[in-house]
Amino acid sequence: MRQQLIPLAADEKGKLKVSEDSRLALRHQQYLEAATAENTRRAYQSAIRHFEQWGGYLPASANMVQAYLLAHAQTLNPRTLSLRLTALRHWHQLQGFPDPTASPQIRKTLQGIIRVHGRPKRQAKVFQLEHLEMMINQLSESSTLKDLRDKALLLIGFFGAFRRNELVAIKVEEIHWEPEGMVIVLPRSKTDPNGEGKFKALPVGEGVLCPITALKQWLQAAKINSGSIFRRINRWEALLDTPLHPASVTFILKRVAEQVGFGFVPELSSHSLRRSLATSAYRAGASFESIKRQGGWSHDRTVWSYIEAAQYFEDNAASALLTKSR
Repeated sequence: MRQQLIPLAADEKGKLKVSEDSRLALRHQQYLEAATAENTRRAYQSAIRHFEQWGGYLPASANMVQAYLLAHAQTLNPRTLSLRLTALRHWHQLQGFPDPTASPQIRKTLQGIIRVHGRPKRQAKVFQLEHLEMMINQLSESSTLKDLRDKALLLIGFFGAFRRNELVAIKVEEIHWEPEGMVIVLPRSKTDPNGEGKFKALPVGEGVLCPITALKQWLQAAKINSGSIFRRINRWEALLDTPLHPASVTFILKRVAEQVGFGFVPELSSHSLRRSLATSAYRAGASFESIKRQGGWSHDRTVWSYIEAAQYFEDNAASALLTKSR
């Protein structure tokens, strides 16, 4: 979690040099960091900073961790507190210290906080295929570089069920064009941290919702032949070499949805693209396995949680009664 001081050894000329042991220690530290996903590592680092800013010190005792929980039980979401405990556990295990979060007292305290202060997890808004078509039609009213890029971004993001960091990281070299559509190679993903390679196939579609047509139009207009396909565009409509930031996906989605006039704009996020693909595909008759494969989900329960919105009115016990009463 913290940078370690690398010991230096003096050579015969009195100059400092990094010892072989230090080189190995540095390499070992790099491998340890690589074992944890970057986003997870950032979350852990933020949690440790918060703990120390509160007044905690490392290594921590079980009593100190319990005091930390009690100090924030009414202000932080229980899920956030649970993540903070995971970060503390990770730090202590990595540094070779006893884990203070393993105390039964700590686990019981967290369970009590969850029971008293627990609240439903906020889910990204699910929109329908019709909503996507309205947004694409809105973007199709002009042919500026930004609108062409955003149209391709939303269509690729939706039909590929991409995570936002995967979406903005796509490169031309990772796209394989096929008669049926295109196959995108993901060098790394959340469910493939070792870089074995994942593939996402997007078929050719009809009309304005075809992701293949939208991407080809964007690449041709922007004259992009290599590197990142989704790049920043400055206020003067000049295309930059730097790829979009992952947070830009939510910003673009909300901006276009607001232009259309949707009332659920604040509930949207980049994750809405993935959830909406899952529910729309399920309603259209896609199999559970095909939805799971397209989204790159590793756990069945995650997929079911995403498509449950499509089942609210299917085989509903109240439907038969309400139909009968008409």
